Amino acid sequence: MSSMDAARIQSKLKSYVYPQLKEDPFWGANIKKLRDYTPSTWRYRINKFRLFYTIDTTEKIVFIITIDFRKNAYK
Repeated sequence: MSSMDAARIQSKLKSYVYPQLKEDPFWGANIKKLRDYTPSTWRYRINKFRLFYTIDTTEKIVFIITIDFRKNAYK
């Protein structure tokens, strides 16, 4: 990942992703629950990248697992 990609992702995280996950981490245009993952895992689409996260509903915490290129994310 280039420094330009990292800066773009960081900008998107601050302005779009974090506010949306804070509001409702289970639903959104770029959010999808992944099937057959234990523990339950969601992905957030950010252009050519995918952010994967889990949710602790009792503590109301979103844990970001990884951010990766789409082409490598599902392997």
